[in-house]
Amino acid sequence: MLQFEEQRLRLVGIKADLTDLGEALGIADAKCEIVKLEEQTAQENFWNDMAAGQKVLQKISQLKNKVAAYEKLCADYDDALTLIEMANEEEDESLLDEVVDGVNTVIKTMEDMRLTTLLSGEYDNNNAILTFHAGAGGTEAQDWAQMLFRMYCHWADAHGFKTKTLDYLDGEEAGLTSAVILVEGTNAYGYLKSEAGVHRLVRVSPFDSSGRRHTSFASLEVMPEISDDTEVEIRDEDMKVDTYRSSGAGGQHVNKTESAIRITHIPTGIIVACQNERSQHQNREMALKMLKSKLVEIKEREHLEKIEDIKGVQKEIGWGSQIRSYVFMPYTMAKDHRTGYEMGNINAVMDGDLDGFINAYLKAASLGQLGNHSVE
Repeated sequence: MLQFEEQRLRLVGIKADLTDLGEALGIADAKCEIVKLEEQTAQENFWNDMAAGQKVLQKISQLKNKVAAYEKLCADYDDALTLIEMANEEEDESLLDEVVDGVNTVIKTMEDMRLTTLLSGEYDNNNAILTFHAGAGGTEAQDWAQMLFRMYCHWADAHGFKTKTLDYLDGEEAGLTSAVILVEGTNAYGYLKSEAGVHRLVRVSPFDSSGRRHTSFASLEVMPEISDDTEVEIRDEDMKVDTYRSSGAGGQHVNKTESAIRITHIPTGIIVACQNERSQHQNREMALKMLKSKLVEIKEREHLEKIEDIKGVQKEIGWGSQIRSYVFMPYTMAKDHRTGYEMGNINAVMDGDLDGFINAYLKAASLGQLGNHSVE
């Protein structure tokens, strides 16, 4: 039947790409490395160094997950092809929807997997720390910052990542002034690093009784959560540590004691805060990790030789520096000013449908085709 033949040709057309993907992912090399690492775990002195042993096991797990994902994709490809041949032979039109779904799933999975080959940065595999800041504009901007907070939490949930709120400062009337979340999962930073920058909203304000159109700004910082063994030297005299009473969306515990910690890195002016851990000690530990992660991220982004070269220059959260605009009125559109990618379903975007933007950024970055942030 013609419909089944069309689907068969779609699969046949990507067979070479499937093979190329296996080479790009280094599946054969990964299998060899798994064997070598597992031989290490069998040695008598393997657990003499617990930390090193845990790293080896973690590496084995990551490699096995990559191999298993690719092998499942190949199996799904074969299953889809077999189903097409069977349905075509029996001329069973009732299987057409299942066939189309199977082919679409294989193609979508292959595209998603291909994008992971673009995540080659040193920290791309790490968890991500997201920091939200409302721009100028009071309640309107604070509400927008909270909308972004919700959007990225939805994106993380949809992709199987865990989120943990580390700090949250309520807005004066609505929304939030600032917030920090940890997004945990493989390649979280690799995907989310593309989202760092100023985000612009255009809408009729629900806080304006005259129904006027407003433009609001909020910024998102994205940094990798660095491992404890990453050496970043921060001198005690370069840090100003303040304790304060927690507030915001942190549950019952956070308002009882002065356990929240704010660290100011004096040489750069970077400020980090954590309030949602169970004790002052834990909050300090997490805040220090956030500071180290921020310094490492800036060092890598600015191609600096050492942490001491970082200058405390911050972009203004306002017009002209935005990476993306979200328009609710007079039309609906979200547009990325670096890649030109746009999406008209603004409600889906605000519910976390960001893959198109992230994928477009990764592809453009790999080809050196990222544009500037100018607004049309």
